[in-house]
Amino acid sequence: MKRIAVCLLAVLMIGTCCLSSFALSTEKREKTVAETVMPANFSVEATSAILMEATTGAVLFEQNAAAALPPASVTKVMTLLLVMEALDQERIALTDTVTVSANAASMGGSQVFLEEGERMTVEDLIKCTVIASANDAAVALAEYVAGSESAFVAQMNARAKELGLTATDFENVTGLDDTVTHHLTSAQDIAVMTRELLQYPLLFQYSSMWQDTIRNGEFTLTNTNRLVRFYEGCNGLKTGSTDAAGFCVSVTATRDNMTLIAVIMGAATRDERNAIARTLLDYGFSTYALYECPTKTVEIAPVRAGKTDSTALTSEAFACVVPKGSVSKVEEVYDLPSYVEAPIKAGDVVGKKTYLLNGEVIGTCDIYAEEDVEKISFFDIFLRYLTSAFCMNEKNS
Repeated sequence: MKRIAVCLLAVLMIGTCCLSSFALSTEKREKTVAETVMPANFSVEATSAILMEATTGAVLFEQNAAAALPPASVTKVMTLLLVMEALDQERIALTDTVTVSANAASMGGSQVFLEEGERMTVEDLIKCTVIASANDAAVALAEYVAGSESAFVAQMNARAKELGLTATDFENVTGLDDTVTHHLTSAQDIAVMTRELLQYPLLFQYSSMWQDTIRNGEFTLTNTNRLVRFYEGCNGLKTGSTDAAGFCVSVTATRDNMTLIAVIMGAATRDERNAIARTLLDYGFSTYALYECPTKTVEIAPVRAGKTDSTALTSEAFACVVPKGSVSKVEEVYDLPSYVEAPIKAGDVVGKKTYLLNGEVIGTCDIYAEEDVEKISFFDIFLRYLTSAFCMNEKNS
């Protein structure tokens, strides 16, 4: 009996210790999560910053985000966007060979030491630009796409206007700012450019590489964006630094089906820039989640006075940023007609879908007809009558 009592006491003591350790570790985890939630007066040690959710464009944090500032090599976000659009439109191909000009070879700063007359594929030049931030490679690409760097810069500024960028004015494709007078953009504009670039997954295959090689393995490219290697989910995108710009970056990272864009401009050092990016991304991933509802058929509605008796109704795709842990709590409320009146055109709005979270409206989307339905004519009705009568006679005979 004494042995049994001693054993029971030992088990009880071990269990108590385990529970205490679990409680402490749980408390520690909760504290870590809580510390990532920013207070209302939070600010970062940089001139400008923004945190954006990529699918919706929702801004989760901003500080002086609209200020026009020198962007250094983050300029290349727009350079790469135009190159990827040229690829998508089949105006150039990854396998095309580019002959390096004297102008491209003369670029200073970050480079892969291209020589005049050297030949390199478009794909390798893209890797050099996005991984190693090579100014010579960026200029070589620009000249190949547009014929000259100045023509490419004009395309950059035209594309900026199309995207509604209000603080952006480019003077070159690299971000080198020792001879420019008004080469500026904003954290907000860079986030919009980055969001547009996310349409091209191929580019992010390159930007997520820590290292690669060119010239048959003789020259190693190492990513200037250390977060690609040291931050979970980071897959891009572009760093930059000059004396005028300070340390800048546009970072993309994906976790749990949500992609965030963090842009920092004017940080004092590379390490401070990276630390700010980490803080913003940690905050976004620990505080928010992405609710998505794809385009889908929601009902087959009867059609009155139509050549067909029914039509499918479809709801638009919808996405919204919600507090983390709230995705399963979103409710969908439908406002649908009991029937639709012909004639109907595909795309005609016939109803509405409302999304609620804790009783509050967080968004709406239209419900529309999937197909055309013509109004039935007297002749169509007559034909239906004859067909029905003929079938009845056949059955009776």
